[in-house]
Amino acid sequence: MFSLSRLTPVSLGFSLLLTAGFACAAPATLPETVVYGDVDEEADNPRVKEVSTATRTATPVRYVPQAIDALKTSNVLNYGTNDLGKALSGLPNVSSGADTRFDSLRIRGFDASNDFYLDGVRDDSQYVRDLHNIERIEVLKGPAAVLYGRGSQGGIVNRISKAPEAGRRSTLEAQGGSEDLRSLYADLSADPTDTISLRLNMGNEDSNSFRDGVSSHRQLFAPSMSWQLTPELNWLVQYEYSRFDRTPDRGIPGVGGRPADVKRGTTYGDDRDYIDDTTQSLRSRLTYELNDNWQLRHTASLFKLDSDFDNTYLTGFNAATQRVTRQRWQQDLRTRNLFNNLEAEGTVDTFGFEHRLLTGVEIGSQRRDPKLYSALAVNQGGQAVPALDLYNPDRSQSHRGAMTLSSNNHTEVESRGIYVQDQLRINDQWQLLAGLRYDEFEVATTNKLRNLKEDRNSYGLSPRAGIVWTPLQHHSFYASWSKTFSPVGGGLIGITPGASGNGNELEPEQTRQKEVGIKSDWLDERLSTTLAVYELELYNRRTSDPNDPTLTILTGLQRSRGIELTATGRLVGNWYLRGGIGLQDASIVKDNNGLEGNRVSNVAKRNGSLFITWKPELGWYAETGVTLVGQRFADNQNTTVLPGYSAWDALAGYRHKDWDIRAALNNITDRTYYSSATSAGQIQLGEPRNLVVSASYSF
Repeated sequence: MFSLSRLTPVSLGFSLLLTAGFACAAPATLPETVVYGDVDEEADNPRVKEVSTATRTATPVRYVPQAIDALKTSNVLNYGTNDLGKALSGLPNVSSGADTRFDSLRIRGFDASNDFYLDGVRDDSQYVRDLHNIERIEVLKGPAAVLYGRGSQGGIVNRISKAPEAGRRSTLEAQGGSEDLRSLYADLSADPTDTISLRLNMGNEDSNSFRDGVSSHRQLFAPSMSWQLTPELNWLVQYEYSRFDRTPDRGIPGVGGRPADVKRGTTYGDDRDYIDDTTQSLRSRLTYELNDNWQLRHTASLFKLDSDFDNTYLTGFNAATQRVTRQRWQQDLRTRNLFNNLEAEGTVDTFGFEHRLLTGVEIGSQRRDPKLYSALAVNQGGQAVPALDLYNPDRSQSHRGAMTLSSNNHTEVESRGIYVQDQLRINDQWQLLAGLRYDEFEVATTNKLRNLKEDRNSYGLSPRAGIVWTPLQHHSFYASWSKTFSPVGGGLIGITPGASGNGNELEPEQTRQKEVGIKSDWLDERLSTTLAVYELELYNRRTSDPNDPTLTILTGLQRSRGIELTATGRLVGNWYLRGGIGLQDASIVKDNNGLEGNRVSNVAKRNGSLFITWKPELGWYAETGVTLVGQRFADNQNTTVLPGYSAWDALAGYRHKDWDIRAALNNITDRTYYSSATSAGQIQLGEPRNLVVSASYSF
């Protein structure tokens, strides 16, 4: 059997260079070098014409046979939103499942909590991401394992970071608003030589909350350098330090199948509760132009997370005592991710057909060390965590007993993948996309308390095929089929040594998607739309054996069927539009755990958003929009309903040559709504009406 583990970095590089060398003999023109973080020429236009996430090449959105949404972060930062889940909540069939612990999303009804990427590199650690150093966010809908490996059942979220640009102006921005929001950020640029460009994003943010006793503090320091070493060789180096120290907010419990009818500010935590995340990342990207047709890219990424928390969170509501039950946990978490990626991209002509070829190798090494402490149970001689009154919680009733070390694990993951992709242009009307990736995934976890160790090896083959037909100049019809795999221990990194069921069916789960759609340009190519229809199935979902519940078998089925429509661009003159609507039915079709027929939690049958902007080059400008989210369930058991809601926001501002001053009003109607839930006992409230004022100066 072919094994990537036998390949060395030298042999990998040599093999890719040979591939490029043999292929470059045919005359063709190499597309523009892919640099993650390019800024759209029309800064005010919400439309992104080219994306790199879907194909790892710079490809016009119209020729990607899969739905992809791109959101410029400036569109949400102007409203004071520095939260990934809230920023994406208006995208069709995307929903937030997060609390203050870490980012969590569902895409097309499937959990994508571990399918985050930064500039195309896996970023699956548990923390809350800062958006101030991000240019835009690209959400690829459906399986993406053909280029990114394991996971990606419903899609992936790729953040494109801000990179140095020659001649770019610097900006200072201050923000203030409701709940004592205050921040100061700088985006500085310099060109010390003709071949070196520098950029520094840094800042600080402090904020309280409409929730009692909740506050947060953020820090960011992110320098980067682009160095044109030779006419053929460019080196991009990026470092980011981010710290987010905050009070955890576990929300409110469900009561009688609905969120508890309590005041917005009611919290059930403890005054000593905290979460403190510190992340550091260092990324290097070398791009070498072999000739006019081929380029070679090497990306190396090192990421570290130090996360500590003391957390009193909700477990539910006791109807007999009318009290909210709680538990207390402490955790020290350390993660380290190291990835190397080597790619060759170029074009060749064969028999009059133009091929854009991509081949690559990815090698990853991940470490995760969580140390978890819990409050002793009463029957073990300890002190219980006091339950609190639902309507008048006395948060001074704290757990004062000892904490015990409940788990201390060390997990190591080694992953290797090799992939190839061909974007074939047959003629002006027909284009084909085909790709294949082979992965090896090894996970080993050591339980230090019991001195037990177990490991699992998995293999995956991930194909994708798509076709784009353009019978009319501005309208492209497409169809695609893709597949992905999710190995044991590949989501939340690690397995449980000694757990019952470890000896039975632990093969990877498989997901497949069929999608058709139409991508169009309207109004002299000023406005772009995408209409997509899909069926997405996790067809060997893990479930229990009906004859022996201690055994795990791969017979479950989870399915999502839906339709999406998005529109972005310029309507006429200084008028812009961005928005979309999604309809989906996401349910658990087959299951032996009592969930068969239930809807998936945190997934609405319909959601969407629509924002209209009027923005002249200088002077006054304004924007208004609404975000719609339908009814959802807080849990897979479908015991608690989260009502649907609409949130209306508006923004007005004035800009001169160097100055830009604006004010944003969120949730204008002050509607009470619930943004997400992690269980029926932990439901997150959306923000009430609030004001955010910003001022920026460019020089």
